[in-house]
Amino acid sequence: MRLHTLLEVLPFFSVQGEGNPVISNISNHHKKVGNGDLFICINGLEIDSHALAGEACQNGAAAILAEREVKADVPVIIVPDTKKAMAVLADNFYKQPSHQLLLVGVTGTNGKTTTTHLIDQVFSRCGMKTGMIGTLHIKVGEELQVSHNTTPDSLTLQQTFRRFLDKGATSAIMEVSSHALDQGRVQGCDYDIAVFTNLSQDHLDYHKSMEDYRNAKGLLFSQLGNTYFKKSPKYAIINKDDDAADYFIRSTAAHVFTYGMSASADFQAKDIVLRASESSFTLVTPFGEREMVLRLAGQFNVYNALAAIATASAAGIGIEDSTRILEGAEGVRGRFETVSEGQPFSVIVDYAHTPDGLKNVLETIRTITKGRVIVVVGCGGDRDRIKRPIMAEIACEYGDYAIFTSDNPRTESPEQILKDMEAGVVGKQYQLIIDRKDAIKEAVGLAKADDVVLIAGKGHETYQIIGKQVYDFDDREVARSILKGM
Repeated sequence: MRLHTLLEVLPFFSVQGEGNPVISNISNHHKKVGNGDLFICINGLEIDSHALAGEACQNGAAAILAEREVKADVPVIIVPDTKKAMAVLADNFYKQPSHQLLLVGVTGTNGKTTTTHLIDQVFSRCGMKTGMIGTLHIKVGEELQVSHNTTPDSLTLQQTFRRFLDKGATSAIMEVSSHALDQGRVQGCDYDIAVFTNLSQDHLDYHKSMEDYRNAKGLLFSQLGNTYFKKSPKYAIINKDDDAADYFIRSTAAHVFTYGMSASADFQAKDIVLRASESSFTLVTPFGEREMVLRLAGQFNVYNALAAIATASAAGIGIEDSTRILEGAEGVRGRFETVSEGQPFSVIVDYAHTPDGLKNVLETIRTITKGRVIVVVGCGGDRDRIKRPIMAEIACEYGDYAIFTSDNPRTESPEQILKDMEAGVVGKQYQLIIDRKDAIKEAVGLAKADDVVLIAGKGHETYQIIGKQVYDFDDREVARSILKGM
């Protein structure tokens, strides 16, 4: 595509230099630039890549997109906001790939990963070839790729959608973070279905208030559009039981399906029975009732399944098909995952890293435990400090014994993080162990028959960030090694 043709989608810009080269690709990383690429300069939190435009030219860039003049011997297109322009240009260059996919976006504080995986299982087992983007990985068919962010930047998204199409995918399911919505990473994405799981405290280091956090997530629903097309209707799938439900319903002009335990929900779960390894309930929908038994424990997984059923219905999949598939659905790694080496007590690893997430998991464990509940939990560094004492308080309230330890301390002092947590549990029984492996070992050593050890906060993660170094660390493998050595 010629540069001038690519730029036709921008409302205005200025040009430094002359020429109309053929653009072979788009890149926002100077070291990944190839011959004929358009290099996009991004003024990021740590690096301003305007200073790297010269190096990008040496690597073969045919043109530069920037927010100010830079030294380059190729045409430089100057725009007010390169991030926003990148979303528009990427959508144009890769031929609007999201418009050719049934695109589902899932947002919320907790449950995004499990919900997207459940939707993916329903879609794929109903004959759709799916692509999936989220916390665990980027997947198309059986091909997996490492995911560095819950929601990638706009350029990576459009490149990924194009790859999905080239691989034969007809639908894509993705987690949509509040950061991505606020930063415009999903601009240019043509969502067909938007799903809201729940809203509770998280990321207040970034959003500053719960209202700002809620408003950021609301962008997914307000951006569904304001018109109705019979051939491609838009749907918003909303958790009716959440306090923010009415806000999200008002935010969208799309058709709304609600789900929850409330009798007023379109997709309702009633007569719920929770067991150690399964959940059963009566599903009530506009299309009839059905008894369901999930191989997933916890009320939070009932919500996740309801969201998947409502989404499948919006996509034209019948209730009989979606419920049959979900009854055989597998859990997601690092989400209420058990680690067993024949010990007489249970060890559960879960990603619960928010107050609400930790509370939900501990409430579920309480319903299935005959003995004590021992909790190992920490809080991430360089992140929301407000939730630290709340997390500690929940661990002590719902657990019989709590061990506070390091999560990913990053550049913060682990001692300070634990001190912040302690502020919420004055007078309670707990233990501080900075080294996470030692904390897990202590918890496992304390456990007796019929107890449950919950290792919370990191779930699927296979690393620990201390300072600016990334170390190998997997809660599941650490626990397994300790259990084998007992």
